[in-house]
Amino acid sequence: MRFRRTPFGAPGSRRVSVRAVRAAVLVFGASVTLRTLRAQETEPDRLARLDANTRFTIHVLMDSAEMAGLPSSALRSIALQGISLKADSKTIVAAVRQELANLRTARTTLGPVEPEELTAAAALLHAGAKPGQLEKFRVRQRGRSDLQAFTIWADLITRGVPSEDASSAITKLWDDGADDATFLSLWNNVQSDILRGLNPGAALQARVRETPGRPPTAKGQPPEGQQENTRSE
Repeated sequence: MRFRRTPFGAPGSRRVSVRAVRAAVLVFGASVTLRTLRAQETEPDRLARLDANTRFTIHVLMDSAEMAGLPSSALRSIALQGISLKADSKTIVAAVRQELANLRTARTTLGPVEPEELTAAAALLHAGAKPGQLEKFRVRQRGRSDLQAFTIWADLITRGVPSEDASSAITKLWDDGADDATFLSLWNNVQSDILRGLNPGAALQARVRETPGRPPTAKGQPPEGQQENTRSE
């Protein structure tokens, strides 16, 4: 499954925005998987390309993430993407700080979830979703992941679907018990409609109306270890 990436302008451009650095790492969500992140650990330390002060700041931010129980590998990926885009040090540090802030907000909103889900939620916040819109996903059935829903939600926003429309559509399907295959089918159909020239928001609304939800098989209880998620932090 390949998502459209945000265009970054001409290769080698001297002006690379914080948003461009942040957006390039995942389409927003989980296009950077843990497998990719782990692979980076076996590569030479490409952060060594940064000046000493910038490298020190990045490592401090990564240490802060680890101390907070957040995936520091996501911060490293942001920094490496900034390097590949030839962004200046100030922009790279700002993008990494933004990622750390988004991860903290995502964890506060969702509670303890898998690193991939947390990274996808942080990317979704970056795309324009509001923390309150993620709260519906805080309590879930055992074994149910919001990774696919978050990734597609963020990509819909990048394709021009209004943020509120994307939030309403994904949340409705989630509440109806939609599974990963349903979310993927929705994404494929909306993408096809947009490519045919349809208005992104209208395309999404039409496809959601014809997408059947799958009733949840059981109600009520959050997964083990997440019962505390039902309480405010």
